[in-house]
Amino acid sequence: MKRANCTEVREFVFQGFSNFQEYQLTLFVVFLALYILTLAGNVIIVTIIRIDHHLHTPMYFFLSVLSTSETFYSLVIIPRMLASLVGLSQTISLEGCGTQLFFFLGFAITNCLLLAVMGYDRYVAICNPLRYSIIMNWRVCAILASSVCATGFFLSLVQAVSIFRLPFCHSLIEHFFCDVRPVLNLACAVPVINDILTLVISLLAITAPATFLFITYVLIISTILKIASAEGRKKTFATCASHLTVVVIHYGCASIAYFKPKSENTRDQDQLISVTYTVITPLLNPVVYSLRNKEVQDALRKVLGRKSLS
Repeated sequence: MKRANCTEVREFVFQGFSNFQEYQLTLFVVFLALYILTLAGNVIIVTIIRIDHHLHTPMYFFLSVLSTSETFYSLVIIPRMLASLVGLSQTISLEGCGTQLFFFLGFAITNCLLLAVMGYDRYVAICNPLRYSIIMNWRVCAILASSVCATGFFLSLVQAVSIFRLPFCHSLIEHFFCDVRPVLNLACAVPVINDILTLVISLLAITAPATFLFITYVLIISTILKIASAEGRKKTFATCASHLTVVVIHYGCASIAYFKPKSENTRDQDQLISVTYTVITPLLNPVVYSLRNKEVQDALRKVLGRKSLS
């Protein structure tokens, strides 16, 4: 537990990218371009899945939910970050910071759990194909999607309440948004229970679904290897290659961010990691699924073909 002389703080100031003052305009242009691409990519994915009946399957239903969640996830962080880069808004109220943390964690945890559900969908499709339509019916899909969202925001609420019940003695957030560690560093005293709670939530949101996905893909790969023809193995693996790519990068970034020992934290390293999972990762989803997924590519060509004909 750390202690300090307590003076009530009601407003925070983001330090942002102050170490890169001469590059702030460049960073603004780069992040704005990536943000526009993220929004456009995820909207295109959701729209294509909605209008193409060939994509009305559980796998693409979960992909559309993930794309929607990724869109809101980036909305929580990036607009304020862009504003701070051009000097429009460096401060945030205590309530605003709590709200940002709540929604950021809610969508982040939801994304992690959704990837695990998508892994389960691929497992059933590949390892138990004859019962796939029975196991993954639309009622089950709706229950899984709503349960994941509810769990994500419940864990987020628990984390946010536990942090913002603490008194704050410092106002400078050494970050560009309200994340768990930077905000906890501002507290007058951080009880051990807060550190334990943060670890437990990280284990539930990252380690548990990552372990589940590891076991799932071991079973999937073992099933694929039993397929007699090389072409059959290639086609079957192609159905989960996009998902596996997103999983590796998504959980890799999250694990580095939340399990790195405190003593190893430097502000520049933390910002680099945070930029990866707040700016790059949301863009990753539409890019990977559009470049690596033939069904999405075919659906996109159909839509573009209709528009050119009309």
